[in-house]
Amino acid sequence: MNGKQILVVDDERDLRKMLSSYLTAAGYEVTEATNGEAGLELATKRAFDLVILDVGLPGIDGFEVLRRLREVSQVPVIMLTARAEEVDRIVGLTVGADDYVTKPFSPRELTARISAVLRRARPAAAEPADVLEFESLRIDLGAREVWRDGEPVELSALEFDLLVTLAQSPRRVFTRDQLKELVWGWDYFAVDRVVDVHISNLRKRLGDSSEDPRFIATVRGVGYKFVGEES
Repeated sequence: MNGKQILVVDDERDLRKMLSSYLTAAGYEVTEATNGEAGLELATKRAFDLVILDVGLPGIDGFEVLRRLREVSQVPVIMLTARAEEVDRIVGLTVGADDYVTKPFSPRELTARISAVLRRARPAAAEPADVLEFESLRIDLGAREVWRDGEPVELSALEFDLLVTLAQSPRRVFTRDQLKELVWGWDYFAVDRVVDVHISNLRKRLGDSSEDPRFIATVRGVGYKFVGEES
């Protein structure tokens, strides 16, 4: 057992049981929920390492579960859907999903994605001096913590890695493909706008604006760059 706790929220009994069996064999500890209300209650009361969340749940759907969950937790979330439309994926990413898997999928593929998401969420070893200081932003690489104007900023693992990638090279312009490679490791999202969606989420967390950026500027036709002034 690797000790990682995974919550599976899906109303399809056979799929739940298949995932529970496969993930347990892979060393994870699995808890199941059959609907959105039960899944949300479990996810907000217990410290899970990752949540697998179906979009098409009875009662409150997976998007609404994720919206409510993101109000209180940044636990990594992989969403499952039987729909393949890009708009659904963009909605999930905008709300705060870390990955998106379309049914049918192989358990091996899902396990690989779980490993990748957990790897991004794991705090990296760092020296105490590994802190990026800007005029109104402080990024502690070791603690994986961010402060803006002296106030803590809650970021998901993906948002933190995206911010660090940009902030470690101020003024350097990164293309979307470069950011995909550096932050995600490889592009397993079938969504061209994945970087744009996460940049938009990150700006909201930082209180930033695309029109008058304090931290992240858009370079039209190319990508993005960090423009915060070093202190």
